[in-house]
Amino acid sequence: MILVTGATGRVGGHAVSALLAAGAETRALARDPAAARLPDAVEVVQGDLAKPETLEAALDGVEAVFLVWPTLSADHAAPAAVEAIAARVRRVVYVSARGVPPRREESDGTILGSHARLESLIERSGMEWTFLRPSGFAANTLMWAPQIRETGTVRWVHGAARRPLIHERDIATVGVRALSAPGHGGAAYELTGPRTLTQVEQVTLIGEAIGRPVRWEEMSPEVAQRAMVAQGMPASLARDILDGHAAMVTAPETVTTTVEEITGTPATDFGTWARDHADDFR
Repeated sequence: MILVTGATGRVGGHAVSALLAAGAETRALARDPAAARLPDAVEVVQGDLAKPETLEAALDGVEAVFLVWPTLSADHAAPAAVEAIAARVRRVVYVSARGVPPRREESDGTILGSHARLESLIERSGMEWTFLRPSGFAANTLMWAPQIRETGTVRWVHGAARRPLIHERDIATVGVRALSAPGHGGAAYELTGPRTLTQVEQVTLIGEAIGRPVRWEEMSPEVAQRAMVAQGMPASLARDILDGHAAMVTAPETVTTTVEEITGTPATDFGTWARDHADDFR
């Protein structure tokens, strides 16, 4: 039995599909099982990582966990949640992030700091572990969808920032392979797409996928930060995100071949991801 957390999300949802395709007995953790809308073959059990006391039923009889953590929002519960998982489970694959800083016990309030803390807790738990450290998710570009649908123009910042964005399906595929085959214990895999693209190039490929041109309009970092804060994001987090994109203008993220090495299939190109999600932008 393999438990998937975040099973209704992008990476977790693909993990569920891959596990079912592999014939694995699959259970999903959900705060509201009635709203989960997962395949009938999946056992959906109520529970919440932010409330470790609710995890007992979901962990009963589980051998391994595909762990997607609700980063930052549940940091307070991390020690108790990892302890609860380790008390029942032998093996965990954790979806972390590329660029995690050196291990620290306390999160510094950043997304990468939260991932570093979870990795540290898992390493000390006694479970066999594998960490997936993906680069930026291609799915993050869905934040442009309302602008594209309404105006055909993306107004955003640092159009020249270059990243090898990764398809969420590739992350899940590597994770399921790590769960189902020996030799992945203690590994931390940096996962990327097959090539770096500027944000302007990403927008162009989205336009090709939906069959109409999409323009890029550069926004100043100051205006972008104000917009992010107005939408409820903490100013420090908004600043970290914008500073990260600014750095990728002069120092693009590098490409790894890890997806192909683990799965035998090259990582999915962003153009394919855009075609897979074309209806989201139309």
